[in-house]
Amino acid sequence: MTTVQEYLKNSGVYEDLSKIISLVAEQAVPIRAAFISNQGYAGSVNASEEQQVAMDTWSDAHITRVLAKSGLVRAVASEEQDDITTFSTSARYSVVMDPLDGSSLIAVNLCVGTIGGIYDGDVLQPGKNLKAAFYILYGPVTTLTLSVGRGVAIFAMDADGVYQLQQDNVQIPEGNLYGSGGLRTEWLPKHTIFITDIETAGGKNRYSGSFVADFHQVLKYGGVYAYPPTKGLENGKLRLVFEANPIGFLAVQAGGAVSNGISSTLAIVPSNVHQKTPVYVGSRGMIEAIEKICST
Repeated sequence: MTTVQEYLKNSGVYEDLSKIISLVAEQAVPIRAAFISNQGYAGSVNASEEQQVAMDTWSDAHITRVLAKSGLVRAVASEEQDDITTFSTSARYSVVMDPLDGSSLIAVNLCVGTIGGIYDGDVLQPGKNLKAAFYILYGPVTTLTLSVGRGVAIFAMDADGVYQLQQDNVQIPEGNLYGSGGLRTEWLPKHTIFITDIETAGGKNRYSGSFVADFHQVLKYGGVYAYPPTKGLENGKLRLVFEANPIGFLAVQAGGAVSNGISSTLAIVPSNVHQKTPVYVGSRGMIEAIEKICST
């Protein structure tokens, strides 16, 4: 079996980039171990004014501390931090992350994950410039889904804490799964048309509230994950830098697509680190369908 380190070496990834990816992936062990003692709320809100779960702040502080100590990282931007944290301007790579996506689901023992992306240089770049994108899923098996710009690979952690290649060259099929955020009563007309068309065609609803877990189903079986613009939230809810860009990059590398309903989110130059965007991500046919609806 091929380990993640062997995969990165065989893919010609620069040593420092490979070390950062491996370092973050290794944090799945202490993060998962911390779930039991960090299930409550932290009594604070993040930069998006969302109430933080204790694991949000714990995982954010833990990964940030590990990256700072490594000396490999130029800067870190996290969903749980107000501003970009700069470590060393002499370092080459910057990391963006959602340390624990779907953290409120820990209390009910549903799947959550860590989302990450790595840029060469500063943080505020379009997603198409990512040098690596990945997410860790804490499900029945701990898995790492990774792209370094050469397709998508999925690794599973074994009993010794080693990530072994489970599937390479992952491709999103044209499936019929769908999941949409936002209250149906607050959806805008064009999004309602899109979802109604999917349901009429026999689509299956899959939505847990964990972006990374719901996207993983789409990656494997095909379909679409959406968090659309809604009444009062015309820019959607998801963060461009921490969520849409890494997941969108993975989708495109797997033959799928990502869009804000009009065009690819990967082409957007972020104006601020907590910028939000509507998101449609998944099978290429699904994304073409919503863009066609939104263009009329």
